[in-house]
Amino acid sequence: MSGLFGEPDENLIVGPETSDDAGVYRIGNDCALVETTDIITPPVDDPYLFGAISATNALSDVFAMGGRPVTAMNLVFFPKCRIPPEMLREILAGGAAKIREAGACLVGGHTVEDDEIKYGLAVTGLVHPQRVIRNSTALPGDILILTKPVGTGIVSTGIKAEMVDDATVEEACRWMSTLNATAAAIMTECGAHAATDVTGFGLIGHATEMACGAGVTVALERKAIPVINGVAELMNNGLIPAGCYRNRDYYARFLLDKRRPQSTETASPADDLIPLFDPQTSGGLMIALPPQSADAFLLKASGTGCFAVPIGEITPYGGHAVEIC
Repeated sequence: MSGLFGEPDENLIVGPETSDDAGVYRIGNDCALVETTDIITPPVDDPYLFGAISATNALSDVFAMGGRPVTAMNLVFFPKCRIPPEMLREILAGGAAKIREAGACLVGGHTVEDDEIKYGLAVTGLVHPQRVIRNSTALPGDILILTKPVGTGIVSTGIKAEMVDDATVEEACRWMSTLNATAAAIMTECGAHAATDVTGFGLIGHATEMACGAGVTVALERKAIPVINGVAELMNNGLIPAGCYRNRDYYARFLLDKRRPQSTETASPADDLIPLFDPQTSGGLMIALPPQSADAFLLKASGTGCFAVPIGEITPYGGHAVEIC
Protein backbone atom coordinates (compact mmCIF):
# COMPACT_ATOMS: atom_id res chain seq x y z
CA MET A 1 0.00 0.00 0.00
CA SER A 2 3.08 2.23 -0.03
CA GLY A 3 2.48 5.50 -1.82
CA LEU A 4 -1.27 5.06 -2.27
CA PHE A 5 -2.45 7.67 0.20
CA GLY A 6 -0.77 10.80 -1.19
CA GLU A 7 -0.12 13.90 0.91
CA PRO A 8 -1.18 13.86 4.59
CA ASP A 9 -4.53 15.49 5.31
CA GLU A 10 -4.72 17.43 8.56
CA ASN A 11 -8.34 16.39 8.99
CA LEU A 12 -7.58 12.66 8.79
CA ILE A 13 -7.54 11.74 12.48
CA VAL A 14 -7.13 7.99 11.99
CA GLY A 15 -5.66 6.56 8.78
CA PRO A 16 -4.09 3.21 7.88
CA GLU A 17 -0.86 3.59 9.85
CA THR A 18 -1.83 1.50 12.89
CA SER A 19 -4.23 -0.95 11.20
CA ASP A 20 -7.13 0.49 13.17
CA ASP A 21 -10.71 -0.70 12.79
CA ALA A 22 -11.96 2.32 10.82
CA GLY A 23 -10.82 5.61 9.38
CA VAL A 24 -11.82 8.83 11.11
CA TYR A 25 -12.09 12.15 9.25
CA ARG A 26 -12.82 15.50 10.95
CA ILE A 27 -15.61 17.53 9.32
CA GLY A 28 -15.98 20.11 12.10
CA ASN A 29 -14.68 21.07 15.52
CA ASP A 30 -17.13 18.75 17.23
CA CYS A 31 -17.85 16.11 14.58
CA ALA A 32 -15.88 13.50 12.64
CA LEU A 33 -16.89 10.73 10.25
CA VAL A 34 -16.06 7.10 11.05
CA GLU A 35 -15.66 5.15 7.78
CA THR A 36 -15.44 1.38 7.38
CA THR A 37 -16.44 -1.54 5.18
CA ASP A 38 -16.45 -5.29 5.65
CA ILE A 39 -17.58 -8.23 3.51
CA ILE A 40 -17.66 -11.92 4.45
CA THR A 41 -18.63 -15.30 3.01
CA PRO A 42 -21.35 -17.26 4.87
CA PRO A 43 -20.20 -18.68 8.24
CA VAL A 44 -23.61 -20.36 8.65
CA ASP A 45 -26.20 -22.00 6.38
CA ASP A 46 -29.24 -19.88 7.26
CA PRO A 47 -29.39 -16.87 4.87
CA TYR A 48 -31.20 -14.51 7.27
CA LEU A 49 -28.72 -15.30 10.02
CA PHE A 50 -25.82 -14.86 7.60
CA GLY A 51 -27.09 -11.37 6.79
CA ALA A 52 -27.46 -10.49 10.45
CA ILE A 53 -23.97 -11.74 11.32
CA SER A 54 -22.34 -9.95 8.40
CA ALA A 55 -24.03 -6.65 9.25
CA THR A 56 -23.11 -7.02 12.92
CA ASN A 57 -19.52 -7.68 11.89
CA ALA A 58 -19.33 -4.53 9.74
CA LEU A 59 -21.06 -2.26 12.26
CA SER A 60 -18.61 -3.41 14.94
CA ASP A 61 -15.77 -1.33 13.47
CA VAL A 62 -17.64 1.90 14.19
CA PHE A 63 -18.41 0.82 17.76
CA ALA A 64 -14.75 -0.10 18.31
CA MET A 65 -13.77 3.51 17.54
CA GLY A 66 -16.26 4.88 20.06
CA GLY A 67 -18.54 6.03 17.26
CA ARG A 68 -22.25 5.84 16.48
CA PRO A 69 -23.26 4.27 13.13
CA VAL A 70 -25.64 6.48 11.15
CA THR A 71 -25.80 5.11 7.58
CA ALA A 72 -25.05 1.80 5.88
CA MET A 73 -24.90 0.57 2.29
CA ASN A 74 -25.28 -3.06 1.21
CA LEU A 75 -22.40 -4.71 -0.66
CA VAL A 76 -23.59 -7.93 -2.33
CA PHE A 77 -21.87 -10.57 -4.46
CA PHE A 78 -24.36 -13.16 -5.65
CA PRO A 79 -24.46 -16.09 -8.14
CA LYS A 80 -27.86 -15.33 -9.66
CA CYS A 81 -27.97 -18.46 -11.87
CA ARG A 82 -27.44 -20.99 -9.08
CA ILE A 83 -29.27 -19.61 -6.07
CA PRO A 84 -32.88 -18.34 -5.97
CA PRO A 85 -33.32 -14.60 -5.43
CA GLU A 86 -35.51 -15.33 -2.40
CA MET A 87 -32.32 -16.30 -0.60
CA LEU A 88 -30.77 -12.94 -1.41
CA ARG A 89 -33.81 -11.21 0.05
CA GLU A 90 -33.40 -13.20 3.29
CA ILE A 91 -29.73 -12.19 3.51
CA LEU A 92 -30.60 -8.53 3.03
CA ALA A 93 -33.48 -8.77 5.51
CA GLY A 94 -31.14 -10.12 8.18
CA GLY A 95 -28.70 -7.30 7.53
CA ALA A 96 -31.42 -4.66 7.56
CA ALA A 97 -32.67 -5.86 10.95
CA LYS A 98 -29.24 -5.37 12.50
CA ILE A 99 -28.78 -1.98 10.86
CA ARG A 100 -32.06 -0.85 12.43
CA GLU A 101 -31.08 -2.35 15.80
CA ALA A 102 -27.85 -0.34 15.68
CA GLY A 103 -29.84 2.85 15.12
CA ALA A 104 -28.48 3.35 11.61
CA CYS A 105 -30.24 3.95 8.29
CA LEU A 106 -29.92 1.74 5.21
CA VAL A 107 -29.45 4.12 2.27
CA GLY A 108 -28.76 1.78 -0.67
CA GLY A 109 -25.97 -0.42 -1.94
CA HIS A 110 -24.43 -2.25 -4.88
CA THR A 111 -24.75 -5.78 -6.25
CA VAL A 112 -22.22 -7.74 -8.33
CA GLU A 113 -22.82 -11.08 -10.03
CA ASP A 114 -20.20 -13.50 -8.69
CA ASP A 115 -19.55 -17.23 -8.36
CA GLU A 116 -19.69 -17.13 -4.55
CA ILE A 117 -22.07 -15.44 -2.13
CA LYS A 118 -20.53 -12.56 -0.22
CA TYR A 119 -22.31 -9.86 1.76
CA GLY A 120 -21.27 -6.91 3.84
CA LEU A 121 -21.75 -3.22 4.50
CA ALA A 122 -20.08 0.11 3.98
CA VAL A 123 -20.83 2.00 7.19
CA THR A 124 -20.52 5.66 8.14
CA GLY A 125 -20.58 6.70 11.77
CA LEU A 126 -20.13 9.87 13.80
CA VAL A 127 -17.82 10.60 16.72
CA HIS A 128 -16.51 13.69 18.50
CA PRO A 129 -12.90 14.29 17.35
CA GLN A 130 -11.73 14.37 20.97
CA ARG A 131 -13.48 11.12 21.89
CA VAL A 132 -12.09 8.77 19.26
CA ILE A 133 -10.94 5.47 20.78
CA ARG A 134 -8.00 3.98 18.88
CA ASN A 135 -6.27 0.61 18.97
CA SER A 136 -2.83 2.21 19.46
CA THR A 137 -3.18 4.23 22.66
CA ALA A 138 -3.10 1.66 25.50
CA LEU A 139 -0.96 2.57 28.52
CA PRO A 140 1.08 0.41 30.93
CA GLY A 141 -1.09 -0.51 33.90
CA ASP A 142 -4.29 -0.75 31.86
CA ILE A 143 -6.53 -3.77 32.38
CA LEU A 144 -7.59 -5.62 29.23
CA ILE A 145 -11.26 -6.65 28.97
CA LEU A 146 -12.87 -8.91 26.34
CA THR A 147 -16.59 -8.78 25.59
CA LYS A 148 -17.20 -12.04 23.65
CA PRO A 149 -15.63 -15.51 23.85
CA VAL A 150 -13.44 -16.70 20.96
CA GLY A 151 -13.79 -19.72 18.67
CA THR A 152 -16.30 -18.68 15.99
CA GLY A 153 -13.93 -19.56 13.14
CA ILE A 154 -13.51 -23.10 14.44
CA VAL A 155 -17.28 -23.47 14.88
CA SER A 156 -17.87 -22.21 11.33
CA THR A 157 -15.44 -24.85 10.06
CA GLY A 158 -17.41 -27.46 11.97
CA ILE A 159 -20.64 -26.20 10.40
CA LYS A 160 -19.21 -26.57 6.89
CA ALA A 161 -18.11 -30.13 7.73
CA GLU A 162 -21.49 -30.91 9.35
CA MET A 163 -19.64 -32.11 12.44
CA VAL A 164 -20.87 -29.72 15.12
CA ASP A 165 -23.75 -30.08 17.54
CA ASP A 166 -26.75 -27.74 17.56
CA ALA A 167 -25.95 -26.24 20.97
CA THR A 168 -22.49 -25.13 19.85
CA VAL A 169 -23.89 -23.65 16.63
CA GLU A 170 -26.58 -21.79 18.55
CA GLU A 171 -24.07 -20.32 21.00
CA ALA A 172 -21.65 -19.22 18.28
CA CYS A 173 -24.44 -17.65 16.22
CA ARG A 174 -25.76 -15.80 19.25
CA TRP A 175 -22.35 -14.22 19.84
CA MET A 176 -21.75 -13.41 16.16
CA SER A 177 -25.13 -11.68 15.84
CA THR A 178 -24.80 -9.67 19.07
CA LEU A 179 -23.99 -6.00 18.43
CA ASN A 180 -21.07 -4.45 20.31
CA ALA A 181 -23.19 -1.35 20.91
CA THR A 182 -23.66 -1.80 24.66
CA ALA A 183 -20.00 -2.59 25.30
CA ALA A 184 -18.99 0.43 23.22
CA ALA A 185 -21.31 2.75 25.13
CA ILE A 186 -19.93 1.56 28.46
CA MET A 187 -16.29 1.83 27.38
CA THR A 188 -16.86 5.40 26.19
CA GLU A 189 -18.55 6.30 29.46
CA CYS A 190 -15.72 4.72 31.45
CA GLY A 191 -12.94 6.50 29.55
CA ALA A 192 -11.24 3.61 27.75
CA HIS A 193 -7.67 4.30 26.66
CA ALA A 194 -7.80 1.98 23.64
CA ALA A 195 -9.97 -0.65 21.97
CA THR A 196 -10.24 -2.92 18.96
CA ASP A 197 -12.69 -5.56 17.82
CA VAL A 198 -11.41 -9.12 17.53
CA THR A 199 -11.94 -10.38 13.98
CA GLY A 200 -9.93 -12.11 11.26
CA PHE A 201 -6.45 -11.85 12.77
CA GLY A 202 -7.57 -13.58 15.96
CA LEU A 203 -7.16 -12.42 19.55
CA ILE A 204 -3.35 -12.59 19.44
CA GLY A 205 -3.20 -10.84 16.07
CA HIS A 206 -5.28 -7.91 17.23
CA ALA A 207 -3.44 -7.82 20.57
CA THR A 208 -0.21 -7.58 18.57
CA GLU A 209 -1.53 -4.60 16.62
CA MET A 210 -2.59 -2.95 19.87
CA ALA A 211 0.85 -3.55 21.42
CA CYS A 212 2.89 -2.46 18.42
CA GLY A 213 0.84 0.69 17.93
CA ALA A 214 1.34 1.79 21.52
CA GLY A 215 4.88 0.47 22.04
CA VAL A 216 3.81 -1.76 24.95
CA THR A 217 3.42 -5.45 25.76
CA VAL A 218 0.01 -7.11 26.06
CA ALA A 219 0.19 -9.71 28.83
CA LEU A 220 -2.63 -12.25 28.39
CA GLU A 221 -3.72 -14.69 31.08
CA ARG A 222 -4.53 -17.82 29.08
CA LYS A 223 -6.91 -19.38 31.60
CA ALA A 224 -8.95 -16.18 31.77
CA ILE A 225 -9.74 -16.06 28.04
CA PRO A 226 -13.25 -17.44 27.38
CA VAL A 227 -13.77 -19.96 24.57
CA ILE A 228 -17.11 -21.03 23.11
CA ASN A 229 -18.36 -24.36 24.44
CA GLY A 230 -17.62 -27.25 22.10
CA VAL A 231 -14.54 -25.69 20.48
CA ALA A 232 -12.11 -28.06 22.22
CA GLU A 233 -13.94 -31.09 20.81
CA LEU A 234 -13.94 -29.59 17.32
CA MET A 235 -10.20 -28.98 17.60
CA ASN A 236 -9.66 -32.58 18.70
CA ASN A 237 -11.48 -33.65 15.52
CA GLY A 238 -9.13 -31.54 13.39
CA LEU A 239 -11.73 -28.91 12.49
CA ILE A 240 -9.38 -25.93 12.54
CA PRO A 241 -9.62 -23.30 9.76
CA ALA A 242 -6.59 -22.62 7.58
CA GLY A 243 -6.71 -18.97 8.65
CA CYS A 244 -5.95 -20.08 12.20
CA TYR A 245 -2.66 -21.63 11.08
CA ARG A 246 -1.82 -18.61 8.93
CA ASN A 247 -2.37 -16.31 11.91
CA ARG A 248 -0.20 -18.54 14.09
CA ASP A 249 2.58 -18.73 11.52
CA TYR A 250 2.74 -14.96 11.23
CA TYR A 251 2.07 -13.72 14.77
CA ALA A 252 4.16 -16.34 16.59
CA ARG A 253 7.24 -14.16 16.07
CA PHE A 254 5.69 -11.45 18.26
CA LEU A 255 4.76 -13.87 21.04
CA LEU A 256 6.42 -15.15 24.20
CA ASP A 257 4.72 -17.99 26.09
CA LYS A 258 6.03 -17.45 29.62
CA ARG A 259 4.57 -20.78 30.74
CA ARG A 260 7.26 -22.63 28.77
CA PRO A 261 11.02 -22.83 29.42
CA GLN A 262 12.87 -19.92 27.84
CA SER A 263 15.00 -22.33 25.85
CA THR A 264 11.91 -23.21 23.80
CA GLU A 265 10.47 -19.71 23.44
CA THR A 266 11.05 -19.76 19.67
CA ALA A 267 9.26 -23.09 19.22
CA SER A 268 5.76 -23.36 17.78
CA PRO A 269 3.06 -22.01 20.11
CA ALA A 270 1.34 -24.54 22.35
CA ASP A 271 -1.86 -26.17 21.09
CA ASP A 272 -3.96 -24.48 23.77
CA LEU A 273 -3.24 -21.17 22.02
CA ILE A 274 -4.98 -22.27 18.81
CA PRO A 275 -8.31 -20.60 19.80
CA LEU A 276 -6.38 -17.35 20.35
CA PHE A 277 -5.24 -17.42 16.71
CA ASP A 278 -8.72 -18.37 15.45
CA PRO A 279 -10.02 -15.88 12.84
CA GLN A 280 -13.17 -14.48 14.41
CA THR A 281 -16.30 -13.34 12.63
CA SER A 282 -18.06 -10.53 14.49
CA GLY A 283 -15.96 -10.95 17.63
CA GLY A 284 -16.09 -8.88 20.79
CA LEU A 285 -14.28 -5.71 21.78
CA MET A 286 -10.87 -5.91 23.44
CA ILE A 287 -10.68 -2.82 25.63
CA ALA A 288 -7.80 -1.28 27.60
CA LEU A 289 -8.91 0.70 30.66
CA PRO A 290 -7.13 2.06 33.75
CA PRO A 291 -7.80 -0.20 36.78
CA GLN A 292 -10.53 1.88 38.44
CA SER A 293 -12.28 2.38 35.10
CA ALA A 294 -12.02 -1.36 34.41
CA ASP A 295 -13.81 -2.06 37.70
CA ALA A 296 -16.52 0.43 36.74
CA PHE A 297 -16.83 -1.15 33.29
CA LEU A 298 -17.28 -4.64 34.73
CA LEU A 299 -19.90 -3.37 37.18
CA LYS A 300 -21.87 -1.54 34.49
CA ALA A 301 -21.58 -4.50 32.12
CA SER A 302 -22.95 -6.82 34.77
CA GLY A 303 -25.90 -4.49 35.29
CA THR A 304 -26.77 -4.43 31.59
CA GLY A 305 -26.20 -8.11 30.86
CA CYS A 306 -23.19 -7.29 28.67
CA PHE A 307 -20.59 -10.08 28.70
CA ALA A 308 -17.20 -8.85 29.90
CA VAL A 309 -14.16 -10.55 31.44
CA PRO A 310 -10.66 -9.27 32.28
CA ILE A 311 -8.08 -11.26 30.29
CA GLY A 312 -4.79 -9.53 31.04
CA GLU A 313 -3.02 -6.22 31.35
CA ILE A 314 -0.83 -3.75 29.50
CA THR A 315 2.80 -3.66 30.64
CA PRO A 316 5.87 -1.69 29.52
CA TYR A 317 7.44 -3.20 26.42
CA GLY A 318 9.43 -6.27 27.44
CA GLY A 319 10.83 -7.53 24.15
CA HIS A 320 7.65 -9.12 22.77
CA ALA A 321 4.35 -7.59 21.71
CA VAL A 322 2.34 -10.32 23.46
CA GLU A 323 3.15 -12.47 26.46
CA ILE A 324 1.11 -15.47 27.57
CA CYS A 325 0.99 -15.90 31.34
